[in-house]
Amino acid sequence: MPNDALPRPLPDGCALVTGASRGIGAAVARDLAGTHRPVVVGYRQDETGAKQTVAAIQESGGTAFAFRADVTDPAAVEELFTAAEEAYGPVLVLVNNAGIRSDQVFAAMDDSDWHPVLDTNLSAVYRTMRRALSGMSRARFGRIVNMGSVLGRQSLPGVANYAAAKAGLEGLTRSVAVEVARRGITVNALAPGLVETDLVRDVAFLERAARTAIPVRRAAQPAEIAACVRFLTSPEAGYVTGTTLTVDGGLSAAAFVPQVPRD
Repeated sequence: MPNDALPRPLPDGCALVTGASRGIGAAVARDLAGTHRPVVVGYRQDETGAKQTVAAIQESGGTAFAFRADVTDPAAVEELFTAAEEAYGPVLVLVNNAGIRSDQVFAAMDDSDWHPVLDTNLSAVYRTMRRALSGMSRARFGRIVNMGSVLGRQSLPGVANYAAAKAGLEGLTRSVAVEVARRGITVNALAPGLVETDLVRDVAFLERAARTAIPVRRAAQPAEIAACVRFLTSPEAGYVTGTTLTVDGGLSAAAFVPQVPRD
């Protein structure tokens, strides 16, 4: 058996989750805290939610702190990583979950719809991965998970900006994975389908979507997405890299995706 495949002690370091004040990001941060690594809860605006995530981690016996950072700002990214490293050592698990949407039909879309979505969902991932890779390379260990979407592969009207960002994210993930594979670093993407979070408050819409479009007939829970992230960031996933794990209840496997009316 090649030496690279043999189990070895994990180096000391921490996990960093961006967009971790609520929804999927909060669930991921709480779940990763159960792997006995300190967790940095990154957030941009929702300080209350970030503090609640940290409190939940601490109540379960984990270690965490929250740090406010706009990941579209290179200086803020540097401050975020510096704070993490000073507190817990190198960031060895990075989950890029921060994301925004600004839905608009393409004919009416302008730069104010396009650039923020691309910068937050794609360019920010470039920035955080570049910053994380130095510490991971020195440790000869790293796990990066980039949060994509099924909309990066099969789209809907009004999400051209978001779909472009998520499709680009998958390409970025594959390219970087190949470059860093020999350093003990894996880079993967996760493409959730419909997830029941506070961003999807229309319960009737969720029920219609599940009934008409999703083979398992329900939306995912954030904890189910977090469990997939936990696997991809685990030592046991060292042979999984450069791929996108689709978690959509069979939506992508269906022959077609019917339009689900919101009214």
